[in-house]
Amino acid sequence: MYYFYDPTYILVIIGVILSLWASSNVNSAINKYRKIASSSGLTAAEAAKEILHANGIYNVTIKMISGASSDYYSPSTKELCLLQENYNSTSIASIGIAAHECGHAIQDATEYLPLTIQRHIAPVCSFGSTAGFYIAIAGMFLSFDFIIELGIILFALGVGITILLLPIEYNASNRALAILENNNMMTRSELAGAKKVLRAAGLTYVAAAASSILSLLRLIMITNRRRN
Repeated sequence: MYYFYDPTYILVIIGVILSLWASSNVNSAINKYRKIASSSGLTAAEAAKEILHANGIYNVTIKMISGASSDYYSPSTKELCLLQENYNSTSIASIGIAAHECGHAIQDATEYLPLTIQRHIAPVCSFGSTAGFYIAIAGMFLSFDFIIELGIILFALGVGITILLLPIEYNASNRALAILENNNMMTRSELAGAKKVLRAAGLTYVAAAASSILSLLRLIMITNRRRN
């Protein structure tokens, strides 16, 4: 009961506000630069192919997808999946997003350590982020400290994966921007636009990590108050 009716709920509200702000910021940037075509005339799919081949990567399939929430790269299937609105688009935003996903493919090909770690611990962390909260709450109702602590540990693992995503995402964006610049795929002004899109997207991961940390802090505070 304490978890749902106590002053620490303000931490959850702060997390929600951060997430909404980050989401609004990235949507604004994408909508702006999706209306501006790159002077190269390349579609996002074509740009992705050039980037991959320039880095010696030929075993990754570039696919057009629909119905998904975002573009992504799958290390397990070696597929770089671009949303339908990005795949054939020549916009600065779409090419920047495609280059970012290529950054993940390059991380995979070069065995970038944070990505390798994330791939191995993701299943456990995903379970922890989902089940840890409910296990801790169940422990509070049953008055079993061991169950509470187990729930907090599991939830902390889920928080950890959101933090680990930060260097992975920012590294992919930095790789993307460097590739676009070094290969002269964008003009300086276009590159500035792509940078704004990718930096805004990166803030969504920062907000997610902050929100997770706040939720974990709230759970710990409630547990300590219950013991006192």
